[in-house]
Amino acid sequence: MNALFTNAALAIGLIAGTAASAQNVGIATSNPGSLFHNIATAVANAANAGGLNTTIQPATSPNQFIPFVNQGGIDFGVSNLQEVNYSITGEAWWNGVENPNIRVVAHLMPLVEAIFVRKDSDIMSVADLNGQPMTDGYTAQNTILPQLSAFYATAGMTRDDVEKVSVASVVAGADAFMAGDTVGFIFAHGAGKVREADAAVGGLRALGVDDDSDAALAAAREHWPTAFFLTLPEGRMPGVLEDTTYIAFPQVIFTHADAPDDVVYAMAKAMYENAQVMADTFPPFRAFRPENMRGNNGVSEFHPGALKFFEEVGLN
Repeated sequence: MNALFTNAALAIGLIAGTAASAQNVGIATSNPGSLFHNIATAVANAANAGGLNTTIQPATSPNQFIPFVNQGGIDFGVSNLQEVNYSITGEAWWNGVENPNIRVVAHLMPLVEAIFVRKDSDIMSVADLNGQPMTDGYTAQNTILPQLSAFYATAGMTRDDVEKVSVASVVAGADAFMAGDTVGFIFAHGAGKVREADAAVGGLRALGVDDDSDAALAAAREHWPTAFFLTLPEGRMPGVLEDTTYIAFPQVIFTHADAPDDVVYAMAKAMYENAQVMADTFPPFRAFRPENMRGNNGVSEFHPGALKFFEEVGLN
């Protein structure tokens, strides 16, 4: 884990953890401008409306703060399900380091991702990125490289088919694009940074998958196993200039095994009952469905406090 994050967040995280019995809780998230920061803000508002006293603690990326949640340093975190599963098993970029105490609280709305280019460019598809300078590296955000590879796979490409421009994170990648260092960047639909880039360059085009066939999905899943295809209608998000199919995958709020059952129960209940608060805070939460909070986790386990709430409201 990043030492700066550990030192900066330790006191805050430990305060949140020791105060959990009073239902003062913290949510670890990515930096401002990122999708997960927006999501955590919306969840925190719902939790506050439900009686919790909730604050958010930013870090660069989930691969930095998931171990902190695993250790009980802070109560909750938000991320995508694939990264949570990898963190538990130690697969992929976790290099055998397991986080066995991670427990899922609930599924949120799907994360829908695109590769963004300038609206006035001649790049109309992922295949048109061949040989072009594109963001790569993502040294502080390990999830992004396989997601990029999944996109390229739908066009029969690999990361080696572009000119790689190394950046640390998706936010840094968007900055590199706005500075003219790359022709595109990958980001989730709905993030504030995408709207910033859209305004900065006079409009974006959100590239979807080049091929939405079963074979293309299988190729994408070789890199990102929880991926599925989702079509957004024209105008739904910045850069969606026509009905377009994108890569999407589940995202979740998670906690650690030792989190008090009553606190996790209260968090699940607050999200279930305050979906409108989350949608008012962050419009992509309009796609959140409380009845889908108990989704298929794969290798992850639900926390008992969440299961207690699900059983009470009939989510089986």
